[in-house]
Amino acid sequence: MGIDASGARQRAWPHRLAGGAIAAAFALVAHLARADEGGVSFWTPGTYGSLSATLSQPGFSLTSTGYHSDTKAGSEVARARLIRTGRIPAELAESVTAISRGPADQASVTPSYTFATPVLGGQAAVGLTAIYGRTVTTNEAVIDTTRFERSREITRSRFDTISDTVWGFGDISPLFSLRWNSGVHNVMTYVTGNIPVGAYDPARLSNIGIGFAALDGGVGYTYFNEQTGLEFSAVAGATYNFINPYTQYQNGVDVHLDWGASRSLTKQLQIGLVGYLYNQASCDGGAGNRVGCFQSQVFGAGPQLGFIFPVGDLQGYLNLKYYSEFSAENRPHGWNTWVTFTISPPAPTPTAPPRRMITK
Repeated sequence: MGIDASGARQRAWPHRLAGGAIAAAFALVAHLARADEGGVSFWTPGTYGSLSATLSQPGFSLTSTGYHSDTKAGSEVARARLIRTGRIPAELAESVTAISRGPADQASVTPSYTFATPVLGGQAAVGLTAIYGRTVTTNEAVIDTTRFERSREITRSRFDTISDTVWGFGDISPLFSLRWNSGVHNVMTYVTGNIPVGAYDPARLSNIGIGFAALDGGVGYTYFNEQTGLEFSAVAGATYNFINPYTQYQNGVDVHLDWGASRSLTKQLQIGLVGYLYNQASCDGGAGNRVGCFQSQVFGAGPQLGFIFPVGDLQGYLNLKYYSEFSAENRPHGWNTWVTFTISPPAPTPTAPPRRMITK
């Protein structure tokens, strides 16, 4: 069922706000990820979602995100972490059967600014993220040792549980993006990166920072029909990881795709689905690599819910996302939830055309 022209204009403001919210949230969560060295990468799958490429209102915005994950990993990741922290030598890796569990809770704040003056015919925005959180890692390992006694081979098993919890500030992630709009079609490009200043110690199982710099960039597209409220978005990108100066380990190049589909039920309520694909395209390397190629992948999908409401003279946008992960390799996997709240400038209020005076 269609809506009138004024309704279409009023309906557009939630989606411009949502686009700005997700844009700001991108820088905020880009470094929350969990495989590469010890199962940790710069990119967090699920960073982008619905309405990613739509325009936002010019001016300052503030986005905060709460992120919780509950994951576990098999022997490959657990061994890599034990080797990185020096708890077992690499040559004993095959004698270790282990599992690694790691809930994480993190909160981030991202101030951002959207420029009113066009740049290359599009809308430019910049942002910078600060993050604080907690990460818990527990490795449960069975270590088999073999020795000869009186010409007999004897294998003994030892069970070890190692748990590590860390609270602290994370790395800093700047963001720059450009967006273009033509009717129902929206296109964007972005570049972000990681500045390794967060809490990091290569001897710990748990870290908030990742210890190395990274550069990530990509492109996105959103189809959004204001008349029907239907929308689909996809954002693809790639990450180049610099060498970790503490461990001399370098993660391979990874590629990723985030997508979202939604429908606006009312001017305030949005429901839909979200998902992601993450795949490491090249092997890990560096002088400190003692685990081999260690390429990783993970897929995820789940529901989302968005809600728009006024905050004084500003506009608020609350978005909830849930992902269940599957087909993971060399990477912790499980489930994760995102709660994103953005305050941004309000969209202009449509004004009625002036009435024409009738004279006799």
